[in-house]
Amino acid sequence: MYLITLILLSVDQFSKYIIRQKMSLAESIPIIKSVFHITYVENRGIAFGLFPQGSSLFIVISLIIILGIIFFERKKVIKSLKERFCLGLILGGALGNLIDRLRFGFVIDFLDFRIWPVFNLADSGVCIGGILMVFFLLRKRPRKERTVA
Repeated sequence: MYLITLILLSVDQFSKYIIRQKMSLAESIPIIKSVFHITYVENRGIAFGLFPQGSSLFIVISLIIILGIIFFERKKVIKSLKERFCLGLILGGALGNLIDRLRFGFVIDFLDFRIWPVFNLADSGVCIGGILMVFFLLRKRPRKERTVA
């Protein structure tokens, strides 16, 4: 779990560093014209730029999530390798965006698919980790046995 966290956190922070160094705010570079662009955005809210005034609240929520994941991992509540992988993605993403909020007061976003708000690798880790976790947990539930009448 911690290796996945470290890999995602490193790639996320490095990509954001490159964006800040090489691009101007609101600059957009088409990779696949009208489909995928690299667009430098400073997101002061949460997902999709919602609640731009809540930076302190988002820091607290991120810390609670991060500490909760570490607590449950240390207590060995999550044993499945797949579930630990998911937690690694969520933890890496939460840490990546928390670092941005603490350093800059906003999150650096740059992945722009034009049909969706601009996001970053940390956001992807949280979303993919969360979706996969739900999928794995739902598959783990015991199925009701059918009775033949």
